[in-house]
Amino acid sequence: MTLIEIAQIYTDLVKAENKIPAEERRAKDQINALRTKYHQLLMEKMRQEGISFSDRFDAMNKAFEIVQKEHA
Repeated sequence: MTLIEIAQIYTDLVKAENKIPAEERRAKDQINALRTKYHQLLMEKMRQEGISFSDRFDAMNKAFEIVQKEHA
């Protein structure tokens, strides 16, 4: 998968997780598991491509920037 594909899936999962009500714990847990998996893939791919990030939050912000640039 390309960095753009991984970033798109990851950001979609972040957005989906934010839309799920707190009382829907099982759904939130399932989305969270997928989000975590894609976050790891994202950080690995960013390292491979020489994109630096200071922490997981910085990596998340850069994923949103990558997706935004792709759709601009």
